[in-house]
Amino acid sequence: MTLRPAVPDPPEAPLKLRAFLRAIRTNTLTIWPRSAYHQDSTVRRFMGRTNVLLNAPEAIHHVLVGNPANYRRSPASIRILRPITGAGLLLADGEDWKFQRRTVAPALTPRVMPMLGRHVATVTHTALARLEAQADQPIDLLATMQTLALDIAGRSMFSLEMDQYGPPMRRMLTEFGASHAQPRMLDMLLPPAIPTPADIGRARFRQRWMALIETMLRARLATPQPDQPRDLFDLLRAARDPETGAGFSPAQLRDQIATLIVAGHETTAVTLFWALTMLADAPTEQDWLASETAAVTIEPEAACETVATLDRTRAVVNETLRLFPAAFTIVREAIGGDRIGDLELPPRTLVMIAPWVLHRHHGLWRDPETFRPARFMPDQPPPPRFAFLPFGAGPRVCVGAQFAMTEAVLVLAALTGRFRFTRTDTRPVLPVGIVTTQPDHLAMVRLTPRH
Repeated sequence: MTLRPAVPDPPEAPLKLRAFLRAIRTNTLTIWPRSAYHQDSTVRRFMGRTNVLLNAPEAIHHVLVGNPANYRRSPASIRILRPITGAGLLLADGEDWKFQRRTVAPALTPRVMPMLGRHVATVTHTALARLEAQADQPIDLLATMQTLALDIAGRSMFSLEMDQYGPPMRRMLTEFGASHAQPRMLDMLLPPAIPTPADIGRARFRQRWMALIETMLRARLATPQPDQPRDLFDLLRAARDPETGAGFSPAQLRDQIATLIVAGHETTAVTLFWALTMLADAPTEQDWLASETAAVTIEPEAACETVATLDRTRAVVNETLRLFPAAFTIVREAIGGDRIGDLELPPRTLVMIAPWVLHRHHGLWRDPETFRPARFMPDQPPPPRFAFLPFGAGPRVCVGAQFAMTEAVLVLAALTGRFRFTRTDTRPVLPVGIVTTQPDHLAMVRLTPRH
């Protein structure tokens, strides 16, 4: 059975200004015309500035790897993300970014994956028992994956149960997505130093959000300190810049934790949601995953070793990241003029690299709109370099990419090994791009125990 997941129809021609502004506030995935999925680049003028969408791998390499110092985050992305991530690694720039990157990176190297994998497996086992009690009843799949991913984040970062903090965090994250995450015209026109009307609400949100993060940090600091690191908080608190020996201040540590919670748990939750939604419509693929999982035992002490054996499950995660990349667009602003092939980019050009478009480009992928995990199996040739960017690339590649993959593979294997997932209705679930790639309506599924 060939599965082509439902997606919004792209416009036949580039959008006019009013339609573009409406689309970027309601569903960013609909701003690119159909031709963009076939061309190496798409250039247009917008509000007096050049805007370029890049699809050619060599051009993407130039921006992200060859000349990254010339490209900074756009004003709109800084305004939107700063209230929820603070001044953490995601938004840091220049020397501050270099210091943060050097200090954070050792906390997420392969040597710490066994500890983090242990947390993932432990929380997942608890979640499986909870889901057993809901067997054969319709459940809200996205909410279930968000709760599970947040539980994993709490345990991995703080060794804390999230019963107390999870519900207020979910409420605030939902509020942020509904009220503060949509870019307005002034967000895109004005530099970040000049506040817009929308920034007032974002500033109030930031105060409440950071207060919640600080409450969690105080709870964690009140627990006894062991001899060995037990979670990411221990690692980050002890982290030192290898060049200067400096560590994070309390405010910097808070912002790193906020960044990891937001960037880590929500992206993993939507990835698991889309994977299970597609598997529910592809029962044969789902059964293959279950048979792969049946051959292994996912135990906390050996979780990372188990991940290495789950080729089919990893392929499904990669195919999900291709079709439904949580980070659906990368936006950069050119600081100085640049040239990429035949493209002349004047200063302040807005450069877009959209994994949503890139991963569905007809010149880079065979059957790009088809769910076909086999394309990522070890016996298949890898995709063209810089055609598959689920975690970005270059110096700013996601520092938590390995942890994210470990978590997604382990959780997906555990879920499909224990349950069969079926949709309770046939209405297509369409993706909506606002911060991450969300569904357009509640997707209810039924879990049937395989035993």
